[in-house]
Amino acid sequence: MRSYWPGERMSVSGFVRIVGLSVFFVCQWIPSSGQIFNIVDYGAVGDGTTLNTLSIQKAIDQASSRGGGEVLIPEGTFLSGSILLKSGVELHLLTGAVLLGSTDPDHYLKLSRWKALILSDNQKNISITGKGEIDGQGRDLALHIDSLFYAGEIDSADYNFVEMRPMYYLRPQLIEFVQCSSILIKGVTLKNAACWVQNYSECDHLEIDSVRVESDAYWNNDGIDISDCKNVRITNCWVNSADDGICLKSHLNEAFCDSIFVSDCTVRSSASALKLGTRSSGGFKNVIIRNIKIYDTFRSAIAIENVDGGFLENVTFENIDATNTGNALFIRLGWRYQNRPAGYLKNVTIRDLNVDVAFERPDYAYEVRGPDLPFFHNTFPASITGIPGSKVQDVVLENITINYPGRGNNGLANRPLSRLGSIPEKISDYPEFSMFGELPAWGLYVRHVEGLILKNIRMGIEEPDYRPAMVFDDVHDLTIQRLNIDGDQKVNRIIVRQSDKVSLETIPGVLKM
Repeated sequence: MRSYWPGERMSVSGFVRIVGLSVFFVCQWIPSSGQIFNIVDYGAVGDGTTLNTLSIQKAIDQASSRGGGEVLIPEGTFLSGSILLKSGVELHLLTGAVLLGSTDPDHYLKLSRWKALILSDNQKNISITGKGEIDGQGRDLALHIDSLFYAGEIDSADYNFVEMRPMYYLRPQLIEFVQCSSILIKGVTLKNAACWVQNYSECDHLEIDSVRVESDAYWNNDGIDISDCKNVRITNCWVNSADDGICLKSHLNEAFCDSIFVSDCTVRSSASALKLGTRSSGGFKNVIIRNIKIYDTFRSAIAIENVDGGFLENVTFENIDATNTGNALFIRLGWRYQNRPAGYLKNVTIRDLNVDVAFERPDYAYEVRGPDLPFFHNTFPASITGIPGSKVQDVVLENITINYPGRGNNGLANRPLSRLGSIPEKISDYPEFSMFGELPAWGLYVRHVEGLILKNIRMGIEEPDYRPAMVFDDVHDLTIQRLNIDGDQKVNRIIVRQSDKVSLETIPGVLKM
């Protein structure tokens, strides 16, 4: 079978076909040569207090210089600062092995963009495998960095006074790989980062399999970040993160994420579980995310965002189950940086989605919880929103069930139908499901969309809500087939405003404004 490399064109149907046949070969990683380089033989001591940075690096350097091999971390706790993973090297952690990040910020390096415990820049055929742990001691490390500000050793420009903590780029990650190719991350547990847990930027042929993320240590603890990468496969992972769970980003105007496959993972997040587009400068295409379990998630189960002038197209989510989450679905086309044309968001399919939305805050049990909202509000609906002059295009929602708690109270917050036109556009704001404030629907709010199909949709509500179930405002070419809304006639109501080419299949309670 032919492999697709950067610069080659592959149709969406071809991409789906490859995945469906389970022969989509993403990782071109080549196993090590069989040579084993035990870090203990290079002077490493696994007592949890001896700094082993130089010993581990010596083993890596020698393995790479001999054409590659396995750098072995045996049972024990090995304290270290930044190490550089080099071409041909497999870092293997045996059961009972712990690579423990130092809490001294002076022990960390930055190769190109960001400090991390394990760094790699422009290398190939690299891997981190085994049943051991990588523990960044993130909270202690971050608090040490925080103390340096008060000691006058960190400039005020590098300190976030609103959030009362050092800027994210001062706090090391566990893994930072940039412009690397043929990467395998398999079996290990990644714990307690001071910022993002792992970030892969401009990488090609990356496989992450059976990795466990436990990082509720400090702020910005994203579980897995993929930025401007191609040919990525993430499978069988368990992610528990204080920030976004699995997040695709595009930081560069001239780069983008392409051919991304995520499957059979479980995610718990104090932000959004599955997210595209916190940064969306270049774009995203050919993304499939399926068979995902989500629970105890504060923000959106699924967030699909394009707000920085890039593109987002050919994205499919399927078979997603989310329980105890603050929001089911958020799709947003915005225009944050207006020194360049607005981007586009089109060809998104979400099918077989089942969500239970919580009434109370879902992440109450987290050590570090995301910031609460600074205004009173009722439960937020799912939403799909573009901006005037730039509509979200061609979205299909099929086989969707969302259960809401209801209990909407117009004495707490009120957005009556007479004021639909007063909902702010927030064209350049940070994208978030709560960005518009109180919304006028309890189930689904849609604005500035062209080409929307809703097929076999069920919206359930446990207790009455003062708002209608759905509001469509400036929606063109809307088709609804087999819609089931639980509740009385008042909450069943569907509002359609300033929209045309609307096909509603035997749906009662529709009010056109």
